[in-house]
Amino acid sequence: MRYKRMPIEIESPEQMGYDSIRHNLSESSYTDTVFRDIGDMGDALKDLVLCYGSHAGHEGLRDLLIQGSPVLKREDALLTIGAAGGLFIIATSLLEPGDELVVVRPNYATNLETPRAIGAHLRYIDLRFEEGFALDLQAVEKAMTARTKYISVTYPHNPTGVCLGPADMQALGAVAKAHGVYLLVDETYRDMTFGEPLPLAPEYGDHVISISSLSKTYGLPGLRMGWVTCRDQRLMETFLAAKEQIHICGSPLDEEVAFRYVRHKAAHYQRITQDIRTKYAIVKSWMEQQEDLEWIAPQGGCVCFPRMRRPERIDIDGFYRLLLERYGTYTGPGHWFEMPRHYMRIGFGWPDAGQLEAGLKSITESIKASTRP
Repeated sequence: MRYKRMPIEIESPEQMGYDSIRHNLSESSYTDTVFRDIGDMGDALKDLVLCYGSHAGHEGLRDLLIQGSPVLKREDALLTIGAAGGLFIIATSLLEPGDELVVVRPNYATNLETPRAIGAHLRYIDLRFEEGFALDLQAVEKAMTARTKYISVTYPHNPTGVCLGPADMQALGAVAKAHGVYLLVDETYRDMTFGEPLPLAPEYGDHVISISSLSKTYGLPGLRMGWVTCRDQRLMETFLAAKEQIHICGSPLDEEVAFRYVRHKAAHYQRITQDIRTKYAIVKSWMEQQEDLEWIAPQGGCVCFPRMRRPERIDIDGFYRLLLERYGTYTGPGHWFEMPRHYMRIGFGWPDAGQLEAGLKSITESIKASTRP
């Protein structure tokens, strides 16, 4: 494994220190949940035995995660340490040095860096602003080779917020099946789709793997609670073996807290989605007034990926420096996603409405101040 630190982690707000940022627009998740807001724990935590837990994960939680699916069952879900842990398990289980995967870009960095660390070759499907960040299905088909092990996509997409439609998912599943490979769908933001969400990805076939977590939509990144879902039981056994070799099982404490949260997920979800709609309206109204920025409006999630219209006229390094040093505002620069720095990811789920408005205003002012005459 050839490990390399990722810019998105090196420059993350938790590494910089939250106290150095007043308006944090760099986060890709909803507002962090305070423990007291999870609900009444009663004596559950007092009496919890801190033993080795089920290696596959809390059975009640796994039941809740696949609840409502006409085809998924408990055995199709494996709890992991966050979505990042699940992605690591998937990549190290499916890839060997010299293997290939077809992956959309821009993307969450772990979807790219872990395969690279293994020594796999990435065939990129670059999403282009001029095409509305839409996935080119013909390009996916053309990228397939005899060495391809899986196709990797996200829905809703991070960092753009663009969504796949039912026909897209059917077509992707068909391409993967025709070539005898897996389709990996990172659907961490699925519950944040602005319209009707697609079925859980593994419902499209037993060759489809999904990854998700409680970090993004529900603001619980500190629990480190993710899960892999797949109907291929032989593959799930391999994933379980990988998990056991990495850390045996999850934390019974984290899993119990997550279980009790997810039991009341509907109530949390209603509150969160209402807040996201309010904040998205703030961003949309702000973008409509911008002369120096343009975007593809997101269809889900809590992030967007605008770009500067005339980057050649702007001191981009000066812009980011001024934005943080004068205004205390932090965004995710394009290089976090292997994109030019005149793109930026703006997260509108984490800050409160007042911080969001102040941060957006700071972006406007910093661009003006960094524009060359």
